[in-house]
Amino acid sequence: MSENKPIVQRILDKIEQEHLPLGAHLSAQTLADHLNVSRSPVNRALIWLAKQGVLKQERNRGYFIACSEIERGSVMSSIIMPAKTSDQAYLKMADDCFKGLLPQTVSESYLRERYELRHTQLKAVLQRIVREGWVSKKPGYGWQFFPMLNSPDSLMQTYRLRIAVEPAALLEPNYHLSAQALQRCREVEHHLLAGGIENDTADQIHERGVHFHETLVEASGNPFFIETVRRVNQVRRLISYRSMLDRNRYFEQSKQHLKLLDLIEQGQQEKAADFLRCHLMLTLENHQKIQKLLKP
Repeated sequence: MSENKPIVQRILDKIEQEHLPLGAHLSAQTLADHLNVSRSPVNRALIWLAKQGVLKQERNRGYFIACSEIERGSVMSSIIMPAKTSDQAYLKMADDCFKGLLPQTVSESYLRERYELRHTQLKAVLQRIVREGWVSKKPGYGWQFFPMLNSPDSLMQTYRLRIAVEPAALLEPNYHLSAQALQRCREVEHHLLAGGIENDTADQIHERGVHFHETLVEASGNPFFIETVRRVNQVRRLISYRSMLDRNRYFEQSKQHLKLLDLIEQGQQEKAADFLRCHLMLTLENHQKIQKLLKP
């Protein structure tokens, strides 16, 4: 019964059932009345959804829908099935795609049987993959997987592109990285050094690295730099997971990230660009040392 579902899931169900658009206002009291609960659990659920980026909280106005249906599906997946199960199904599918074991076009029944998932579980995993850009729904029935990087040489090529693009972004005339963005980036690196490198999932480490570099490039204000880096990060996702079989190198990378943030905060853009170039070149060299791990 719906009454047995978590409040968060029931709120997400209401958003989907009523097809509420981006920007729609959610009233805590209206939700409490609809769900037949007090306002306290509803408020806790709204705060949690705001932290996940599903909602946006505006002072003295309340909560508003801030993301798409696909992005909400990723949040739903963490509720429908435990994070460990979700990660296992997702990473197994990613590994099979990386190894070329999945047909380019597959049916949902094939995927449910192969990965032993219920319909709702498979839907949540596929929504996550759609958001990352390596599968799409075909007209009618079936899903199509897109070719992804699956060789060490391909990964090296993406790093050579990043070496050319990312340092140049730091030299844009209107470059500005806000104090808030600097602080968030520092907090992530301190988290990794304090145990995240050993304990976080491959997906979490990848996302944190991607967010760090995309944040630096976004501060350039140049949409061409931003789009290039985002596209590269999408296609290198699967092979990046395999590189995390050896995590020791991430300690030095996090320390370098912190040093880079210091240079940017001090306004030393040319030194920061040079340091970023060296940082990416060192990462490239480290990947070359573990090429055996990167092969399907």
